[in-house]
Amino acid sequence: MPAATPGTPSLLRAMNDRAALELLLTHGPLSRTRIGHLTGLSKPTASQLLARLEAVGLVVATGTDGGRPGPSAQLYAINPRAAYVGGLDVTPERVLAAVADLTGTVVATHEVPYTEGAEAVDQVTEALGGAVKAAGLTRTDLRRVVIGTPGAFDPQTGRLRYASHLPGWHSPTLLEELAAALPMPVEYENDVNLAAVAEQRLGAARGHEDFVLLWNEEGLGAALVLGGRLHRGWTGGAGEVGFLPVPGRPLVREVTRANSGGYQELAGVEGLPRLAAELGVEPPDTPGGAEAPGAPHGPEVAAAVALLTRAAAAPEGARLRFLRSYATALATGLASVVAVLDPEIVVLSGAAISAGGEPLRALLEAELAELAPSRPRLVPGEVRERPVLHGALESALAATRDEVFDTSG
Repeated sequence: MPAATPGTPSLLRAMNDRAALELLLTHGPLSRTRIGHLTGLSKPTASQLLARLEAVGLVVATGTDGGRPGPSAQLYAINPRAAYVGGLDVTPERVLAAVADLTGTVVATHEVPYTEGAEAVDQVTEALGGAVKAAGLTRTDLRRVVIGTPGAFDPQTGRLRYASHLPGWHSPTLLEELAAALPMPVEYENDVNLAAVAEQRLGAARGHEDFVLLWNEEGLGAALVLGGRLHRGWTGGAGEVGFLPVPGRPLVREVTRANSGGYQELAGVEGLPRLAAELGVEPPDTPGGAEAPGAPHGPEVAAAVALLTRAAAAPEGARLRFLRSYATALATGLASVVAVLDPEIVVLSGAAISAGGEPLRALLEAELAELAPSRPRLVPGEVRERPVLHGALESALAATRDEVFDTSG
């Protein structure tokens, strides 16, 4: 079919179809009258539009609005089975996969422990295969998959960079091997970037075009969203703030061989138990199961989270000094990011920041106000459960909806 040109009936129909589908995603089931009102279309045109979308399987009738006065009206909704996507969150502890339908509802998950020495392709296919099977689907039912990992795949070389703590994922042929093993388009994204996508679409950054997400779990990183779009950098390494030079810590030299020093050493989770001990904070018992398969975090993160959770619950004395010292460490590196980017907000995310709660946020905001020329609002992340996985699914859904919502062809 020839490409539609501006002003042609086919292009206008496609635009109306897309507008109606977006409304159904946002509002849920709607009647023809309501769709007509929200789009500005006449009732006959809205009826034709819905009939067209129902015929191609994008919309289904879901019942009536019988709770209102007057005759009941038929309600229509997005057909959740019109397309499925997959997302994976890869950490040094586990590979977690999920399948979502076209509405964004997660229909199944599956997790396998990360096994050092095992083939990365095998771990991905096992995790994804388990999620697909649990959803009652096959891998060919997935329109797209997005994989989130620490670091980033260099678009120039295809190799994973900035993730020395993820052994087994550095083969120069890994992307080709994954493409051969999986029957659908596969995309790769930095895990912190995906947490930012989740906050932008589902959480604290909705409606914000310029923001930074500061993340602290196994690694300390940031995601940069400028003009509503992720800024990845030339090699995919934008936001690798763990390498930032900071006062009081050695410079990170030969960064491809070592990952010590800099902002990571100052504010990363590995130094928090030592800082707490220096300030006289008694360590809580390490949470059981922190090193067991399926645990959400490794032992270092679990220990940091336990310390911060207890300090935030009773922020006084040594515990308050611990929180203040950690806030100063975080603010020291964050001030450089804020000075360069001047974001509207900073989203605080990752287990080792979220555990500090409101006491840590308030202390960090006060410290940053003294160190940075601008004063962005600091907001806690709202996507607390599996933010990287949700970001992977949202990223896959955005591209898939663009494809299936295009009715012009």
